[in-house]
Amino acid sequence: MSDDDHDHDWPVIESKVEYDTGWYEGGYDRVEQPDGTEKDYYWAALPPAVVIVATTGEELVMVDQYRPAIREQHLELPAGIVEDGESYSEAGARELREETGFDPAGVSLLEEFWVATGVLRHRRGIVFAEGLEPVATDHDSNEFLSVTTVPVADALDVARRQPSNDATIEGVLLAQVEGLL
Repeated sequence: MSDDDHDHDWPVIESKVEYDTGWYEGGYDRVEQPDGTEKDYYWAALPPAVVIVATTGEELVMVDQYRPAIREQHLELPAGIVEDGESYSEAGARELREETGFDPAGVSLLEEFWVATGVLRHRRGIVFAEGLEPVATDHDSNEFLSVTTVPVADALDVARRQPSNDATIEGVLLAQVEGLL
């Protein structure tokens, strides 16, 4: 593949939002492809999210919750939406406090990336939180979850148990690669 194969800018002929739920938008872009043909590419745009890898040192903090979109109960890392003006680290500390009742002494960004680029306009940040102190939880009206911990040594095995999800596996793997778990 030559460098020229990547120079086409795929002009957008039309961009249309077909629905707006208040939480995300869905629509399409009609684009000109490199061969001159036109095609509609559908997308859903969601706000950025943060996933929190939080450890007490020996234990990894997880939440157990039902996911109505896929109709399954999941044991997963705490996560949430990044609010306007927040960094991933600030959002991670806030979400961890609200969902789990742990206030972290330190939060650091491990990675920020695009998610499901074939269909989503959605960014995710994975953060690492440590120095956890118990505080009161403050669940959103749609958060029905329980907090649990698993031994750090078992984190990847637990993350890979079905039903599993991308964010939990990614978070555990990134923390392991960084030597944090």
